[in-house]
Amino acid sequence: MTIQRRRERERAERERLIVTAARELAEAEGWGSVTTRRLAAEIEYSQPVLYSHFRGKSAIMAAVAVQGCAELAAELRAARTAAGSPRRALAAVGEAYTAFARRRPALYDAIFTHPVDLPFATPEAPAALHEAFGELVRAVEPVAAGGDEPGLLTETYWAGLHGLVTLMRGGRLPEPAHERRLALLTSRFTPPARD
Repeated sequence: MTIQRRRERERAERERLIVTAARELAEAEGWGSVTTRRLAAEIEYSQPVLYSHFRGKSAIMAAVAVQGCAELAAELRAARTAAGSPRRALAAVGEAYTAFARRRPALYDAIFTHPVDLPFATPEAPAALHEAFGELVRAVEPVAAGGDEPGLLTETYWAGLHGLVTLMRGGRLPEPAHERRLALLTSRFTPPARD
């Protein structure tokens, strides 16, 4: 292995350590406790080394968000492809989305709540962001009516999911009725069931 390759591998490993430490710390204590000083101590590197990889906390959160989108895309894909019909696929994707938000609140916040330096909804967006949204599109498209624009319909469905998650997590909607709300949202996007 050349010296250059070894350095690239070591750099990639340090970046992975930083992102992993940020995710773990955020999940355990919230994003407020994630600071460059704390991360440097967690990974046992100096702050200048950390800054040689990321410009600051926002850049670290952006890396976490990209990684989280890849994970969300995989979970949505698994839910969609395991369903037996378009209606069930849309319901399964909604359930997977909200389960992801419940199970990984800090990761969800990095992706969808906190400001991060990522281009969303543009061709320049990282592939993982396109993949996650693409899974939503693939769930919504088969149930879209002829005149509906699948992209706009998907954005509306996603907004409904995000709203349910955000209001429930914030204590504005009672948790026990979540499944009924999710079923109601899905039913508004699908024709009457025949399956």
